[in-house]
Amino acid sequence: MEIIVETYVPTGESSSAGLRVRPLPRQGVDTTLKVECSRSMRKQYPAGSLFRLTVKLTDREGTQFLYAHHAAPFEHVSREEAKRFISKMFPA
Repeated sequence: MEIIVETYVPTGESSSAGLRVRPLPRQGVDTTLKVECSRSMRKQYPAGSLFRLTVKLTDREGTQFLYAHHAAPFEHVSREEAKRFISKMFPA
């Protein structure tokens, strides 16, 4: 499934990553799910950046998360592009 995700600085979370990734709301997925994806994608842009990314829901040892292969293509998008994508793909 293709969704919009955002990078953020994990505060109060146990994480070795300086930036984590989560889905934006209103896309039919839990916004607390973590997204496993390309580290280079995260390093190219500052916290708060938005991306269109193809992910699949999976779990490892009982923990659900969204997964995108590290070499999967992604598109850096603006807030406006993200809003248009979400309203088109996931109408209220």
